[in-house]
Formats: sequence, C-alpha cells, structure tokens
Amino acid sequence: MKTILITGTSGGLGKAAVHLFQSKGWNVIATMRNPAKTNEFDKLENVTILPLDITNPAEIRQTAAAAIATGNIDVVLNNAAYGAIGPLESVTDEQLLQQVNTNLLGAIRVTQAFIPHFREKKSGLFINVSSIAGLTTFPFDSLYHAVKWGIEGWSEGMSYELAAFGIGIKTVAPGFIRTDFGSNMVITTSEPYQELMDHYLGVVNSMMDPATKGSTPQQIAEVIYEAATDGTDRVHYTAGADSKERYERRLAIGAEASIKEMAAIYLGK
Repeated sequence: MKTILITGTSGGLGKAAVHLFQSKGWNVIATMRNPAKTNEFDKLENVTILPLDITNPAEIRQTAAAAIATGNIDVVLNNAAYGAIGPLESVTDEQLLQQVNTNLLGAIRVTQAFIPHFREKKSGLFINVSSIAGLTTFPFDSLYHAVKWGIEGWSEGMSYELAAFGIGIKTVAPGFIRTDFGSNMVITTSEPYQELMDHYLGVVNSMMDPATKGSTPQQIAEVIYEAATDGTDRVHYTAGADSKERYERRLAIGAEASIKEMAAIYLGK
C-alpha cells in the first residue's frame, strides 16, 4: 500500500485529494496548520493527521520526521497555498513575506525535508500544485505570478538533480477551482489603481461564477492522482479546461501577443 503526504488539507483541493487517494487504497498523511479545527477525516481508514505550518521551518522538520517514522513515504503533495492580489505599491512587507513563504519557500522546504528519505530508498515523487498563474499572467497578480512561476521553474530545475536518484518531481497547474480560496483571497489596492482594479475585479467576477465556472476540487484531484500514478517522467501538467485553454492560447500566439490580449480582456486596454 502506497503512502502520500499532503499539505493544506483542511479544505478545498487538499481535502479532495485526501478523500480521493484514500478511496484508491492509499495511506494518506493529511497535514494542516490546526488539526483541531476539523474532524473531516476522523472516520476514514488509513488517514493520519499531523500538524504542519509550512511557513515554520522547525515544524516542517518535525512533521517530516514524524511522517517518515510511520513508514515509507511514496509521494509528497505540496498543496498548501495563500492568495493575495493587488498592485505591488499597496502590498505590505508582511503580505509579501506571507506570499513567498507560503507559496514558494514552504514547498521548497517541505521538499528539502523529504529528499534524504527518497534518496535513500531510491524512489519517490514530489507533486507541486502550481496554477495557470504560473504559466501565463494577469493584471495585479504579480506576486502570485512570482511564486507560481517560481514553483514551475524550481520544479523543472529540480528534476535534473532528483532523477539521478530515481526521484520524480511534477507540477499540476489548475485554473479556477470552485473552493473558498478565491473568497478568502487578500485584495489590496490604493487610489491611483482603484479604477483599473474595479474593472479587473468586475471581469474576474463575471468569468468566475463559483457555481458554474472552473473545475471542482475533485476534478483537479483526479489530475493529481494521474500525475502520481502514470509512471512517466513528465514534469508539467495543466488541470481544468480553462487552464489548458489559456495556456494553449499563450503558446499559440506567443507571450507578447498574450500580454496585449490579457490587457484588453481584463483592463479594457
């Protein structure tokens, strides 16, 4: 029986991934910042819950050691994420650090903690949840792009050094997912940008009706399961029709034309 450790499992995609892998007969180690806040997995067999704040390097090391002590880990899914958008000028240093620590450094540190385990057993797979925002760009998402493009590039770069030890690394880039992530996103702005932000958010809200648009967490979890089990050395996966469409469009028309097209759509420029 294989074992997967998943970060950020208190809701959304992480929770869906726990249920899917458990239903497929895997042992699942579900991690979250505060396990006391949910009893979602209490009645599921072969699910172990561990505390993990991925912005806390000491806790990452402790949780990794506790997870490895339960037996061999086969897959680590870096899923935990934090969302914040807005013009860079309006972002506080605390918000900047939260974005980088959660969405980029957290995944890097979790991965670093498990590499020795995978290297010793000469197998293992890291799957890092990226985003369509790691493959193309939108207005007012610059910091989110920084971390998600970072995840894509870092993962690809890591593939060379890990492959020598039989270890894989993959990214899964969803588009819009019907979860609370969007409603919980931090939005900052300041007066010079307000008109542009209002236009941008109006377009986004019209395109992302949570009841009908995008993918369900379960649909994205299925792509993650495919990445975990297809046995290939493929590094990058897109997930969701909107993600595939947007990325294929960028590839078809090129980066410069894509920038102009996105400005026309989201800013009316």
